[in-house]
Amino acid sequence: MVFFVKIKINLIQLSVIPLLPLFHKFNRAFFENSLVEDNQPLIKVRWSDNRLKTTAGFYKKRVIDGVIYSEIVLSKPILEKLSIVEIQSTLCHEMIHAWIDRILKINEIHGPIFKKKMEEINNIQDVFEINIRHDFPVLRRDFKFKGRCIKCGNVYFYRRRMFNLSCKKCCNTYFRGVWSKSCLIVFENI
Repeated sequence: MVFFVKIKINLIQLSVIPLLPLFHKFNRAFFENSLVEDNQPLIKVRWSDNRLKTTAGFYKKRVIDGVIYSEIVLSKPILEKLSIVEIQSTLCHEMIHAWIDRILKINEIHGPIFKKKMEEINNIQDVFEINIRHDFPVLRRDFKFKGRCIKCGNVYFYRRRMFNLSCKKCCNTYFRGVWSKSCLIVFENI
């Protein structure tokens, strides 16, 4: 007599690649090892949880009690479906932001310093290409709300309802860029 035993097998999904070795490799190759101190990264590098679904990655910095905390977060939902080349490109893009902020101490997003460093890195290697914008597949929710400015009547579309939001155009035109209650956007469902 043969018995069949039902075995529950948990399929292990392979995790995305470790980011720290790539960070150290790029730091040595493109940033003269300036993003580490005593062999420890100045910037925390991690994968996002599954909530970051509209951007491939970001760099952010906070200062708490005079201590600088900065990190690079890459989108697991977007990048885990793509090749290593896209992951490398995104990580290096965010490392440029970190380098400009932490090392050069300049407040710049995608300005001339960023573009110069991006071109420099793209010219000295041919494995990946850093761009300012990506065209990775991103799922976006549909618009659910329509907002109308009570001053000019312009209509804008939103994915979520927001409060105390004013029309930027009217605030710039009539109040020198300062928020004003007279330019509030009133929301309604679509």
